[in-house]
Amino acid sequence: MSFRYEVRLSGEGGQGLVLAGKILAEAAAIYDDLNATQSQSYGPEARGGASRSEVIISDEDIDYPKAVNIDLLLALTQESFNKYKDDMKPGGIIIVDDYAVRDVTENGYKVYKMPIIQLAREKVGRILVANIVALGIIAGISKIVSEEALKNAIEARVPKGTEELNLKAFQVGLEASRNLN
Repeated sequence: MSFRYEVRLSGEGGQGLVLAGKILAEAAAIYDDLNATQSQSYGPEARGGASRSEVIISDEDIDYPKAVNIDLLLALTQESFNKYKDDMKPGGIIIVDDYAVRDVTENGYKVYKMPIIQLAREKVGRILVANIVALGIIAGISKIVSEEALKNAIEARVPKGTEELNLKAFQVGLEASRNLN
């Protein structure tokens, strides 16, 4: 049985969501031998404007590279939650930063409220790596790509000299997801 899994990472410019999407797609395609596409969209502002990255993962050819029936949504701002929650597949997963996204309605999808930015600040020491903390949470909850593939993709894609910091952020996210069960 074939599968197609659509992920949308959303928030605002400067949160590293495009990089996170590229890492997720590379983990799937290069290290887990699946097919993956990644696309991105962001406002004209350098920082603070709307930003989104979409990743589609499949075990078959991907004939349409846009996410239209979202399996997993990461929302790091209230605006992004409000804008994209209606694109969710019934039974899908929404992960929100519990500080930034306060008004959460549940409507046929599972919502995980996680302190993503707080974890980056307090456990890793850098808010800048909240995107990688989020990847750890996504990996732990969805299991769509292997942890090892994501670690390899993080090491290959993050700026040189930041690999250790980013791998720590990924581990913090994984541990936070494991505490949900």
